[in-house]
Amino acid sequence: MLEVQVQYALPRAGWPAARTLHRAAQAAWRREGRAQVLLRVVDAEEGRHLNATFRGRTAATNVLSFPAPPEATVAGDPLLLGDIVLCAPVLAAEAREQHKPLAAHFAHMIVHGMLHLQGLDHQTEFEAEGMETIEREILAGLGYPDPYEEIP
Repeated sequence: MLEVQVQYALPRAGWPAARTLHRAAQAAWRREGRAQVLLRVVDAEEGRHLNATFRGRTAATNVLSFPAPPEATVAGDPLLLGDIVLCAPVLAAEAREQHKPLAAHFAHMIVHGMLHLQGLDHQTEFEAEGMETIEREILAGLGYPDPYEEIP
């Protein structure tokens, strides 16, 4: 079972509802047992600050995953997976540019972040293909289109 906490660090109007975000995280949980994850929706300023601090990049990015250190979990408590930070203005701009529904793009980035927190990566072509296949399957199960399909 996955416990999901959603934080909005900007006005909530216009962004997907917490239950939509929660549903995407739940769908991407691929393990047994109890775990916790925090989804934080931020503005461009916080997104830039986090990306600069943790990745050395000056611009905000769409999603950042912060795995919890192993010592953060206490025996008997749910596994603390970590945090997923979603930069709302970046996601909105990408959704517009890619002609995708905003909720679908948010769901995709949550699924992507959840897979990172569970140890998947896309550093090699083989890893990327595997991760994209899993993302497609999860998103299809949620009723969203293939996020990698080009839409004119």
